[in-house]
Amino acid sequence: MEVLLIKRADVDDFWQSVTGSKDTLDESFEQTARREVFEETGIDCAPGTPLAGFLQDWQLENVYEIYPRWRHRYAPGVMHNTEHLFGLQVPKSTQVRLSPHEHTAFQWLPYAQAAQACFSPSNAEACLLLPRFFRKPNQP
Repeated sequence: MEVLLIKRADVDDFWQSVTGSKDTLDESFEQTARREVFEETGIDCAPGTPLAGFLQDWQLENVYEIYPRWRHRYAPGVMHNTEHLFGLQVPKSTQVRLSPHEHTAFQWLPYAQAAQACFSPSNAEACLLLPRFFRKPNQP
């Protein structure tokens, strides 16, 4: 089981999985996950695509303190964020196309190694949960 990690363009040596935020309050978490995967990697898992059934809501949330360097992205006084965890299982041959203003490199790593490479502790924990949610091929 491998995890796709992407390197942020705005921070040196900051590796993470796909992350993102809602564009609007009425955007569902699933819509957000599908959009962010496509924007950051070029992998299309929208409804009607071959990968649509492979996006899995893990039904997990993490609440964490927002790092000071990114608090300007939030409303004044917001100190914590809640992240919702999803997984997308893709074939090995899946091509990755990065958004160059957001990410500069990518790598596929075994899940335990990916966890060690992640900057964010909650992102590392998500990598370690992968075996719990892994599905055998042809099981959407």
